[in-house]
Amino acid sequence: MRTSTVVFLSLTLTSGCAGTAGPDRASLANELARDLIIVDTHIDVPYRLVEAPADVAARTATGDFDWPRARAGGLDGAFMSIYIPAATDERGEASALADTLIDNVEAIAAAHPDKFVIATCPADVRAAAASGRVALPLGMENGGPIAGDLARLDHYRDRGIAYVGLTHGKSNHISDSSYDPNEPWGGLSPFGRTLVPELQARGIMVDVSHVSDRALWQILELAQAPVIASHSSLRHFTPGFARNLDDAMVQGIARTGGVVQIAFGSGFLTRPARAWGDAQRAAITAHMAAETLTADDPAIEAFAAAWRKDNPYPYASVDDVLDHIDRTVTLAGIDHVGIGSDFDGVGDTLPVGLKDVSAYPALIEGLLRRGYSEADIEKILGGNLLRVWSAVREYSVAKAGAVACRS
Repeated sequence: MRTSTVVFLSLTLTSGCAGTAGPDRASLANELARDLIIVDTHIDVPYRLVEAPADVAARTATGDFDWPRARAGGLDGAFMSIYIPAATDERGEASALADTLIDNVEAIAAAHPDKFVIATCPADVRAAAASGRVALPLGMENGGPIAGDLARLDHYRDRGIAYVGLTHGKSNHISDSSYDPNEPWGGLSPFGRTLVPELQARGIMVDVSHVSDRALWQILELAQAPVIASHSSLRHFTPGFARNLDDAMVQGIARTGGVVQIAFGSGFLTRPARAWGDAQRAAITAHMAAETLTADDPAIEAFAAAWRKDNPYPYASVDDVLDHIDRTVTLAGIDHVGIGSDFDGVGDTLPVGLKDVSAYPALIEGLLRRGYSEADIEKILGGNLLRVWSAVREYSVAKAGAVACRS
């Protein structure tokens, strides 16, 4: 906690939150957002700012993250996604982009030291929370920048990368992708099998989001420390969507001591949102064929916008996010679930009531409504992730070693 919770709040939570209603529950949610450490493991600000530069120290006209909204939502630790598109990796430009994105995050913190601070360990996040700043840990989405070279891995460890997601939209030199029907490795590549223990030996969390099913199970077999899914939801609610985790995978991650960080995009959460996406893709494909358009033709974007206007998007709700949290708790226990929103990474698909980083109190209010205790909520909001991060760093002490804390 950043401050001691008021006696009224503690007594109310102890006596059972489910009975608290209306404005009282909303007030409790806002108190908890202020008093508990909130860590979101996947926010795509760095790549967003490459495409559309903005000053996130002030309220921005677009996007899901900035300082005023982060403060309003109680966010303490915002993992900045060092996102490498598959096409960038295929052009051999992954390492350059990764360093540019890290430079840009460091520049944000340097320009606004009263608001943001780089974090390389859990103690840094707690120190930032105590000082009223937002910690910016770094998570790499797509291991392409490592380029098959453990010296490059050391470089990114030293730059503060706290987790690595092995691949993204296409299979790469490390792992097959859940989005790619081409699975050349049957899971992990030989280098991928080497990389998993080398990451953990350096105190870097292994992120299974985006990897294929076979790669995920191979990672769990190789893991000697907890693993994470930085931004994944549950396949139970989206049958056939391989990007999400099935029940056995959730339990497998938990057996390593790890944590599943629930993503917020509607397409991760509900069947109607997935069906809508499938229908739009089919319509675009048919339109391209009928008009002999290439994938980069501006007319496609105009067609997609018109199609969306005629076919309104079926946004998920806060309750849908809560359903995924509930099921993860049922499958794996309260110690193995957290939040990895994918803010700034899923476009206009976020649930009603969870549109940006100011909205964490709405999620907390829902958790209260479903009867979660303060201790449970503290774990979900960030306690579980900080525990896992600490465990991976502790494992590394006798190995290659983790990067030092900044605080």
